[in-house]
Amino acid sequence: MISKSQISFIKSLQQKKIRKANGLFIVEGLKSVSEFINSDYTIDTIYYTENVMPKLGNLSQNIKSIEISVSDLTKISALTSPQQVLAIVKIPKHRDLTKQMLKGSFTIAIDGIQDPGNFGTIIRTADWFGVNHLVCSEDTVDVYNPKVVQATMGSLSRIYVAYFDLHEFLDDPGVPVFGALLEGKSIYETNFGNEGILILGNEGNGIRPQIISKIQFPITIPRFGEAESLNVAVSASIFCSEIRRNS
Repeated sequence: MISKSQISFIKSLQQKKIRKANGLFIVEGLKSVSEFINSDYTIDTIYYTENVMPKLGNLSQNIKSIEISVSDLTKISALTSPQQVLAIVKIPKHRDLTKQMLKGSFTIAIDGIQDPGNFGTIIRTADWFGVNHLVCSEDTVDVYNPKVVQATMGSLSRIYVAYFDLHEFLDDPGVPVFGALLEGKSIYETNFGNEGILILGNEGNGIRPQIISKIQFPITIPRFGEAESLNVAVSASIFCSEIRRNS
C-alpha cells in the first residue's frame, strides 16, 4: 500500500527544488532500477507491481521495497506509459573533480544544454564510449530531472556528472580543450590524442562566447548535405566515436 501523502511527495520529486531539498530523485523501469541497485548509488525505496520483485534479484535488507497496484504506480510515475517499477534514489555527494583526474582521459563539458532527452542521450553515449566524466555549466538542465534519468537508460549510474562555473573550470585545465563549432578544423583531420575536454554547446545558441575563448582546438563535423545543423546528442556520438577511433 502507498498513502496519499507518499504519492504526493513522490510526484513532487519531479520538481528540481524538491529533489534538491530532499536529496532524492526518481528512477523508473526494470533495467534502469537494476543498474542503480548494482551501482554505488544508495536506494531509498522501491515501489513495484506484482511479479516484478524476482526480476530485481536479491535486494539489500537496507532497501525498503513496497508492492503497489498498477493504478498507484500510474499516479507516482513521470512517464506517459508507466513501467513496472519505480525507485527513489539518494543524490550522491560527488567528490571534487581535480585536474589530475582529467589526465589520460576525455571529459565532456556541457554548456547550457536544456533538453532533457538530449542530455540523457549524451550521458548514455558517454557511457558507451567510456567517457566517465561530464562537467556542466550551472544553467544546464538538472541531471536528476526524471526525463534525463529515463533517457540515460541506467548509464547515469556509472557516469560522474557535476556542475561548475565552466569559465572558471576551464582556466588552465592541464589537458587540451576541444570545442564543437560550425567553423573549425574537420573532425576527420583531427588527432585528439589520449586526453582532453570536449565542449558541447546549447541546442540553439551553441557555445557561449566567453567559453569559446577557452577553446584551444575548434573542431567541426563537415556538412555534405543541406541540413542547417546537427542535433547536439548526435554530434556528441560522432565526436566520441572519432575520439575513440584515434586513441
